[in-house]
Amino acid sequence: MKKSLFFLSILTLTILSINKTCSKPKNKPSVSESEIRIKGNEAFRFCKSKGLNTRFCILIDMGLHSGVKRFFVWDFKNNSISDSFMVSHGCGIMPWSWTWSKKNVVFSNKDGSHCTAEGKYKVGKRGYSNWGIGINYALLGLDNTNSNAVKRSVVLHSWEKVPDTEVFPDGTPEGWGCPALSNEALKKLDPKLKKAKMPVLLWIYKS
Repeated sequence: MKKSLFFLSILTLTILSINKTCSKPKNKPSVSESEIRIKGNEAFRFCKSKGLNTRFCILIDMGLHSGVKRFFVWDFKNNSISDSFMVSHGCGIMPWSWTWSKKNVVFSNKDGSHCTAEGKYKVGKRGYSNWGIGINYALLGLDNTNSNAVKRSVVLHSWEKVPDTEVFPDGTPEGWGCPALSNEALKKLDPKLKKAKMPVLLWIYKS
């Protein structure tokens, strides 16, 4: 009986050790400054040609794991990131507020898809939100891939479930397609958007 219990204990410890090793998360994905700089330069040329803000823009790299910061405020003058935040994406066919697709965002422009739509947006009018700190910004899709943004009520807003700091290997809770920030992040970004004299570009893409 004692021998059986001994071997059972050894087996249990071995299984736990194997599970711990197998479930060990991979290294946290890092942001490629050079890739963002390329996007920033392309964004500047676009903004200049379309009469958009040439002081800063917003770049959202949905190719990054949702547990890391992937919402970047890009400073055109200094050619660098001035701020970075956590941001949610759409849950698609899965129930919202979970983290089903933290590693692989599914894009869709279809109304009712509950997916994030890739492409360039013009940040529009500041308005009231039922979510977060009560503020949102309209998003006007500028590409065929996000042309239904207004129809789908896709806006930039805050949400209590979005964390302030990175949570990798966990993910950020998913909503119905809006790029949602934490409350503190939007409090920080809001004054910058309010002071912008020209419409700001927000670009969602996957690296």
